[in-house]
Amino acid sequence: MEIRTTLGRELRALWDGGTGPSLVVIATTWGVLVGTRMVYPVVLPYLQEAYGFSLAVSGVLVSVLWLFGSLGQLPGGVLADRYNERTIMAVSTAIVAVGLGFAVTASTTTVLFLATALWGLGYSLYPIARITVLSDLYTDRLGSALGMTMATGDIGQAVLPPIATVLAVTVAWQAGIGFVIPLLLLGGVAIYLTVPARTSASEPTETRSLRETLEIASQLRKPAMAFITGILFLYIFIWQSFTAFYPTYLTTIKGLSPSVSSLLFGLFFAFGVVVKPLAGAAYDRIGMRVSLIGILLPSVVGFGLLPFVNSVLPLAIATVLISTMLGTGAVTQSYLADAFSDDLQGTGLGVVRTAAATLGSAGPILFGFVADAGYFDEGYLALSLVMMAVILLTVRSPRA
Repeated sequence: MEIRTTLGRELRALWDGGTGPSLVVIATTWGVLVGTRMVYPVVLPYLQEAYGFSLAVSGVLVSVLWLFGSLGQLPGGVLADRYNERTIMAVSTAIVAVGLGFAVTASTTTVLFLATALWGLGYSLYPIARITVLSDLYTDRLGSALGMTMATGDIGQAVLPPIATVLAVTVAWQAGIGFVIPLLLLGGVAIYLTVPARTSASEPTETRSLRETLEIASQLRKPAMAFITGILFLYIFIWQSFTAFYPTYLTTIKGLSPSVSSLLFGLFFAFGVVVKPLAGAAYDRIGMRVSLIGILLPSVVGFGLLPFVNSVLPLAIATVLISTMLGTGAVTQSYLADAFSDDLQGTGLGVVRTAAATLGSAGPILFGFVADAGYFDEGYLALSLVMMAVILLTVRSPRA
């Protein structure tokens, strides 16, 4: 009852002031974009069959999506500072739709990898613009607004992969990916019609002085900023390693059917729908450190349980425990958005997210090689240890 009351109060506050429709469109489109990325893990077995992939090559394919999805976030942040976010987000959805079109029609492995790279680049334009526009619309409730938006990402990740699995089984793997294309195009149109052309009070900056650029560097050198960037990197590394292969793990190691595996995968994201808004609200009220520790501790237990349970119910419990880590983004990204000045917010976020996500994209490659060597279970135990390291870093993190 307490959780439901808190969520209801936050939703009413976010809707007031005429900003509600923009938030709904931004969040819904974000849910489709993020959910689309999670379609790849559930169709990987079909791609392995169609193209003759090993688990290691599958990991490289997923890492290409993550890598190009991070490389574009720095230029995306610069564009968000200089031009209107509405156009950037709409263009993002269009590029992703084109990339998906090439992916489902790819006749060779090379074309599939190139289409995946284009998909990632298109996606990379959206995240920073989404944060900067929300920081302007919700100056006093950024954590809650960002948490709610990220929760829709988990709705997309919970709903779209099971649909993709059904279509891949009953029609073809191409249908399991391609059904998202019209949803993305619809989202881009809705953004252009609903979101204000410019939400900040200041005019777009056409040029940046050397002093302003150096200001970003000086902010990044702060000990608290360095710690939170390191925590973000480790979280992305763990999250990408886990999500890239969890459906395959449940099918090949635990012996579950593809449909049950996709439902458990969806369960992971379904709990994020609750976790992320609560994490964002916790950041607004009690700050970064305590919020992160509470979010991450259950996931350590969940990762540690995975190798030792085999039936559906214990696996579901472990999945739910791991899912608490999904609240990390609402806390770390709200902290980062608050740390930069308004004029440099997009660029600063772009630098941090690009660096952390680019390094973190190595996770699926490394985990793919570990799985190919027959150490799937040991890989998840290693993720539990890395998550414990994240908690220790959080405990020792300096204050801003």
